[in-house]
Amino acid sequence: MSNKDLKDEVVEDTMENNPETTSEAENKETSVEKEAQENEEKDPIEVLEGKLQGEKDRYLRLFAEFENYKKRTMKERIELFKTAGQDVMISLLPVLDDFDRALKDFSEDSDDVHVQGMQLISNKLKDAVKQKGLELSETNVGDVFDADLHEAITQIPAPSDDMKGKIIDVIEKGYKLGDKIIRYPKVVIGQS
Repeated sequence: MSNKDLKDEVVEDTMENNPETTSEAENKETSVEKEAQENEEKDPIEVLEGKLQGEKDRYLRLFAEFENYKKRTMKERIELFKTAGQDVMISLLPVLDDFDRALKDFSEDSDDVHVQGMQLISNKLKDAVKQKGLELSETNVGDVFDADLHEAITQIPAPSDDMKGKIIDVIEKGYKLGDKIIRYPKVVIGQS
């Protein structure tokens, strides 16, 4: 007896002993036959058009995804260029503060040559950092305190009722680099 005959005999014996298996096998055969008939009935052109439409859809999705990637990387690159010098600018802020304090202390000696030299150097430094995008954050005494824009150092009793919740003193100036705040102004606010 050959292997093929043996397999056929086992399959027949299994089908005779298990009627559920027989119906499942028949159902599988009929579903395979139906599928083959459907494929034969479909026009090959329709099948190819369906595949073409699927590929077009896949191409459009991939193209849209790539366009989104390009826009995102361009935006990140622009943001990186805007804030590329952020570390350098942050390290220069104490120097700007020192110049402001020194010029404030020597303000009555404005005729002195040394004070004029300091003012000249301070102005050049301020112009150079301004060209690179560094701006002074406008914070004045009497402005309403905003936790998103200011850093409160302390609260003291307000000198008057209209100064409650407002800035009483600016301890340290704040700076922005482009639209991003790199140092919040340190302020004293009036206690409510």
